[in-house]
Amino acid sequence: MHFLSSLLEQYITENSEDEPALLSSLTRETHLKIVQPRMITGHYQGRFLSLLSKIIAPNNILEIGTYTGYSAICLADGLASNGTLHTIEINEELVDIQHRYFKQSGYENQIVQHIGDAMEVIPKINMVFDLVFIDAEKTNYDAYFEAVLTKTRAGSIILSDNVLWSGKVIEPLQKSDKATKSLLDYNKKLKEDSRVETIILPIRDGLTLSRVL
Repeated sequence: MHFLSSLLEQYITENSEDEPALLSSLTRETHLKIVQPRMITGHYQGRFLSLLSKIIAPNNILEIGTYTGYSAICLADGLASNGTLHTIEINEELVDIQHRYFKQSGYENQIVQHIGDAMEVIPKINMVFDLVFIDAEKTNYDAYFEAVLTKTRAGSIILSDNVLWSGKVIEPLQKSDKATKSLLDYNKKLKEDSRVETIILPIRDGLTLSRVL
């Protein structure tokens, strides 16, 4: 579902920061070689992640769901000079493309790649995160949120992607649609959770910004 007309989306993109050449190249390679290329973060949302990270200037970032590395590179733009980004991906077949582009980005030494189930990896990372980006299995969003909340501080930002789920969150729910049901429950939970203050941004497929209290 397009929440805005294609012409308005084009106007917004054209009047926002340009997509870096490296990320344009990563987008092309992802579409040529990777299954489900629409999962890539993309130009406009990527520039938002980059700018937000620069505003926060985080020392430590956690990303759940690396995919081909586009969002990790965007988030790394704002890292403190000695900062670290930990990114978790369950599909080990994507490691090569991630590593190649991390190296080209200049952030190779600041990005730590983890391969495996995020719920097993997160407890092993002994670190407090200033910024967290959740973009993985939708049925696990609640579990991811609870796991990362223990590794944040007051003022930390938790971003959750795809929370509007192509508009399915306002359509009649199909009993077999576990992903949409999980996102409906997750959105409601964050709205009512006294540990965070939350706003949903209609960026691309919906992006929730939660600030830890």
